[in-house]
Amino acid sequence: MIVITGATGELGQHVVERLVFKVPPKEVCLAVRSVHRAERLSGYGVRIVSADYDVPESLSAAFSGAEQVLLISSSDIGRRVSQHKNVIDAARAVGVKHFVYTSMLHADTCTMAFADEHRQTEQAIRASGLPFTILRNGWYAENCRIKLRVAMLRGVLLGSAGYGAQSMATRGDYAEAAVAALTGRTPPGRVYELAGDVAWTYADMARELSRLVDRKIDYRNVGSAEHRNILTEAGLPTAFADFLVDVDRAIAAGELMDDSGDLQKLISRPATPLPRYLEAMLAT
Repeated sequence: MIVITGATGELGQHVVERLVFKVPPKEVCLAVRSVHRAERLSGYGVRIVSADYDVPESLSAAFSGAEQVLLISSSDIGRRVSQHKNVIDAARAVGVKHFVYTSMLHADTCTMAFADEHRQTEQAIRASGLPFTILRNGWYAENCRIKLRVAMLRGVLLGSAGYGAQSMATRGDYAEAAVAALTGRTPPGRVYELAGDVAWTYADMARELSRLVDRKIDYRNVGSAEHRNILTEAGLPTAFADFLVDVDRAIAAGELMDDSGDLQKLISRPATPLPRYLEAMLAT
């Protein structure tokens, strides 16, 4: 049996929707905090069980009989390490044969504020003795959706990343990589740096968006302090503004760029090109 945690999140849903075409749905179990939110996914014929990252007993019960566990990282930033350790401990207790974790690109060296939670989780996985696959997902193309929508309205794409580039892919691409790991395409003990085929700067994105909407959209690069002020003055909470500025700082430093080709090897095709994602975004 394959158990997927965090299955009702956006990445988790993509994984489930692909996995059920690779393995019998009855062999897939979704360990979710809210069973109600998983109702749509239950239509695939998968098993749904209640489990909470903060309640170790619920995890132990959910993992009973599991051969593989996919830990989709918690969205509870600041509390993820303890939550993830609960999942790791429960998986070890029932003798899981393969543990898969969705980490972040270059987690071992990335200086973004929340990267340390991924580093600590990876260390805990290694220390557990569980056979593992670590999937270090790069930046999601979907993360730029709001920024690009605002750029379309204002005619300016604002950022503080300079001309640093990021190797983005879609959630669907990363989900396919997870499915590949769960269906025997990764030897145990491997770490994969997953990223798109082409690295894009904000200036590149502004040019491509201009082409698609047939209207000039410029990239305006500002300093980090000015960027933070603009975001907070626009009404964003300070913590979120700090996060966005930190992302751009990491982009400028090259921390969200990778050319290993690991994603393409795992999914046996090129990653979704950013222009195709932008076209789909504009269509909706």
